[in-house]
Amino acid sequence: MATFEDFQKLDIRVGKIIEVEDFPEARNPSYKLKIDFGRDIGIKKSCAQLVKNYSRENLKGKLVLCVVNFPPKQIGPEISEVLVLGVPDKNGRCVLIEPERKAPIGGKLY
Repeated sequence: MATFEDFQKLDIRVGKIIEVEDFPEARNPSYKLKIDFGRDIGIKKSCAQLVKNYSRENLKGKLVLCVVNFPPKQIGPEISEVLVLGVPDKNGRCVLIEPERKAPIGGKLY
């Protein structure tokens, strides 16, 4: 069972998606994202299987929650630096977790 201390080790921050590109080399339909976390963390890259529920236009400017302190992960030819958080819809496709209201970029989940 995870403890509260385990949860506190995760650094989950609000980021703003600033760039979305197709990722045709991915095994499953995916996008390459650039996400701005503000001055302290900066802009990070991620790869996410969001094609079924989101267009590139719908994603740009969206606030999302991401784990920013996992080690980088190789996804095909790309490096994913943060994990964008989501939950499955009724078809098992990713639905992003977003702040309910506008929140400051880089804000930490607590």
